[in-house]
Amino acid sequence: MNELNLINAYKSELQNYSLKQLRYISEDGVWSIGQMYDHLILVAHEYLNNMETCATLNDKQPLGKTEFGKHLYKIGGFPPINIKLPDELNAPPNNSDSKEDLICRMDQVILRLSQWESKVDDINPNYKVEHGGFGWLNAKEWYDLVGMHFRHHLRQKDRLEQRLFK
Repeated sequence: MNELNLINAYKSELQNYSLKQLRYISEDGVWSIGQMYDHLILVAHEYLNNMETCATLNDKQPLGKTEFGKHLYKIGGFPPINIKLPDELNAPPNNSDSKEDLICRMDQVILRLSQWESKVDDINPNYKVEHGGFGWLNAKEWYDLVGMHFRHHLRQKDRLEQRLFK
């Protein structure tokens, strides 16, 4: 499933939740489904911003990915593990958006991905922006990371839905 199909599927599945279900937090330290969506949207825009920065650069970056970054792109996605960010990077996502807000915000991600889908391969692959964990990524790698991140959260989405619908 390509990035756009995956994100459109996430968007259409928003219809399955009531506002109460979107905001339901089953226990301390566990996000609501709405918080997971907020996180996905914010991170997608961050990755797309970095992709767009690559498109504006003029200097080649000789450095590459970290070992984990190489592994991530070799397997085509995140390993099936829970990833805990350091506390300073792990503020709880917003839990106040309505379903309509989340749909609108998902549409913005979809629009940006669509606008760059046919152009991203033309950006010089030696123009890179550094990712804190994966090393130096080019525009295509940032673009692909959006889909990898959404796929990574499918397991979390399933777990949250199981808590919600039991």
